[in-house]
Amino acid sequence: MHDDVYQMYLDEIAAIRPMDAAEEAQLLEKLRDGDTTVRSRLMEGYLPFIAETAKAYADQGLPIGDLVQEANMALIMAVDQYQDGDFKSQVQALAEEMIKAALEEQGLETRVEEEMLARVNVLKEVSKRMAEELGREATVTELAEKMKMTEDEIKDIMKLTLDAMSVSPDAEV
Repeated sequence: MHDDVYQMYLDEIAAIRPMDAAEEAQLLEKLRDGDTTVRSRLMEGYLPFIAETAKAYADQGLPIGDLVQEANMALIMAVDQYQDGDFKSQVQALAEEMIKAALEEQGLETRVEEEMLARVNVLKEVSKRMAEELGREATVTELAEKMKMTEDEIKDIMKLTLDAMSVSPDAEV
């Protein structure tokens, strides 16, 4: 699915007239002089470059469409911030910075999700063992003491478990 969207994007930008070096230089000069009417054409001309830059980070944790979106945002920022110098290098550096930040954020979210899942599983196991030992369900206080956590942490984990069950397609209503 994601590759289909990316291919559609590539097909759409292929229909845009390519920008040659002379046109790019002229557009950058106008932009430097404060003519913001050239922004759209300059960005259009850089879309293939942006797609290539994003593709270099494919299969690293985010769908290609998200990578292209980050790179496109970098392009917009580069155009808005342009003063002088090698525009292509500026675009690439900003795009790579934003893509790497998005990948890092996604990795962090994944690690947090995995950690929470592990806590849920441990809580379930401890709760089951304590129920067998006590002959009844353990209280939140007892679970917190056994797991060396606060009662609020135990309640948060329980809430996550209940929330996940309530949105599960297999859950009975």
